[in-house]
Amino acid sequence: MANDYSLRTAGAVAAESSAFARVLEDHGVDFCCHGDDPFPAACRKAGADPEEIAKELERAKDSPVRGGVDFAAWPTDLLCDYVLKIHHRGIRVRGPRINSLLEKVIAAHGARHPELLEVRNLWSEIWDAVQMHLMKEERMLYPYIYELCDAEMSGRKAEPFHCGTVASPIGVMEAEHAEEGERHARIEELTHGYATPDDGCASYALLMKELRDFRDAQHEHIHLENNLIFPRALEIESRVVDAF
Repeated sequence: MANDYSLRTAGAVAAESSAFARVLEDHGVDFCCHGDDPFPAACRKAGADPEEIAKELERAKDSPVRGGVDFAAWPTDLLCDYVLKIHHRGIRVRGPRINSLLEKVIAAHGARHPELLEVRNLWSEIWDAVQMHLMKEERMLYPYIYELCDAEMSGRKAEPFHCGTVASPIGVMEAEHAEEGERHARIEELTHGYATPDDGCASYALLMKELRDFRDAQHEHIHLENNLIFPRALEIESRVVDAF
């Protein structure tokens, strides 16, 4: 397979460039919540041929990134700024909007579309979990990642994370990402790909769009953390923190 993609994880391939991430996204290859899956297995899970995807990745190397910036070229602290100021803030804006729309749509269409009740339960789990998730990142994990970045840029040592190593909170965050991904996948299944039924109103269509947009934003958010920020934090920690 071209460029030994078969020896890497889907997340590692996506982390190489935004062009690569776009190719995988276009083919439905999960490089976020299950980014640890081997590249060939992730492709086959999405119904794609790993050899063909590898060839497309090779072609993408010399192509300009479509529809975005090359996050892989950003320094780690800037990636952290982006996640906190764009994604975390965005979640807090979109969440209440979805809560309100869900109740409105269920009141009008719940009797004819009982799957909306399961969607509401899943969304409630997502919303409750993600608020706690953001708090843990903002109060514990991200401040320490900033400290690691500052220590490396200043050429000094950093104190160890209070529970020993940054790998501990990173492991928790990655597990929570996987749980959220499963919930979003079930919502997509229940709504037949976020489709509005023939008897759906404008609010129903808006709800489907909001749920899809939230899921898509979370894909980028989780990709940046799982495949770029977290691995870099572990690498920086190994350089600036004395062995523990």
